[in-house]
Amino acid sequence: MDKRTGLPVVGMVGGGQLARMTHQAAISLGQSLRVLAIDENDAAGLVAGQVQIGHHTDLDALREFAKTVDVVTFDHEHVPWEHLFALVNEGFTVRPGPDALAFAQNKLVMRDHLSATGFPCPPYAEVSEVEDLLKFGAEHGWPVVLKAATGGYDGRGVWMVDSDAEARTLVPELLAAGTELLVEQRVAMKRELSALVARSPFGQGAAWPVVETVQEDGINTEVLAPAPGLTSRQVHEAQELALRLANELNVVGILAVELFETDGGLLVNELAMRPHNSGHWTMDGSATSQFEQHVRAVLDYPLGVTDLIAPTVMANVLGAPDTPRMSPDERLHHLFARFPDARVHLYGKGERPGRKLGHVNFVGGDLDNLRTRAKLAAHWLSHAEWPDGYDIH
Repeated sequence: MDKRTGLPVVGMVGGGQLARMTHQAAISLGQSLRVLAIDENDAAGLVAGQVQIGHHTDLDALREFAKTVDVVTFDHEHVPWEHLFALVNEGFTVRPGPDALAFAQNKLVMRDHLSATGFPCPPYAEVSEVEDLLKFGAEHGWPVVLKAATGGYDGRGVWMVDSDAEARTLVPELLAAGTELLVEQRVAMKRELSALVARSPFGQGAAWPVVETVQEDGINTEVLAPAPGLTSRQVHEAQELALRLANELNVVGILAVELFETDGGLLVNELAMRPHNSGHWTMDGSATSQFEQHVRAVLDYPLGVTDLIAPTVMANVLGAPDTPRMSPDERLHHLFARFPDARVHLYGKGERPGRKLGHVNFVGGDLDNLRTRAKLAAHWLSHAEWPDGYDIH
């Protein structure tokens, strides 16, 4: 408890942009989030008033951090499970707990549990030798999706394998490197959706509108809120599935359920138990942002309403292949001159190709128009130029 404010202290392991935006939300609740960051120049380290330097794989650093806060939470899934279990055994409050986080940390563990409990998933199999992949490809057809069970994100740790020959080359290399693998059927999907929910220790749940996510090279580039063309039955199905998952896995905080929409219904792709890229639109387009809701949930406060304020489109600002000559400050000047209604969220990160540098939200009006403007704004912020054929005047 912070004696100066009389309010509990939330500690977030990880100093990335999710911790940065959680810090912003915590301020309005009278809090200043405490962060465990690897470097003081991490995205959250630049803004949070209370930053402890330490690595998330160092149990001693985690333990010393936990001593200074009332509840420990996370902006990524990479804290070793055994460290989390040790903290809980020592009496520290960890939300979500290690038993829940295990399903977000390991895709094979997640697939096994969800399939055993009746949640819809693509056909899959563990790959412990190349013959496992060859058998799966013969049964389900090529290409197949090979995944690292742990550590992959934003397209990393995912390989599309087209043939026996490619499998015989790739799998031995990955296994020799110590990569735990699983294979999934390549799903004939219409699009990708995300059902974002929150759950408190008390068991209260809340769900945001279901959104459509657009991927390029495995990276989420756009989010459309709400997902266009979904029926009320489909929305209810996705939200109810996500809330059941949160309850089944005993999640506390935010749960993002990435979904494939197929002709046969919804399939669970992946889970994230933290604020998620598909929920960044809530900062401007929802009555309660995912970041405030996460703080509320881990403190067991009553959850906020998740009503849509107006249709919203988010576009990620990704680092350009070549660093623009124009400074970020100049880019913002030009962007606001052209799009004064743009809601810009930059993360204070150094620029490099493909890196998530920020996002921009456009709220209100026709989704197609919002999408056009969001894509233009994000492109300008990353490249300092307008796409070919676009007249800035």
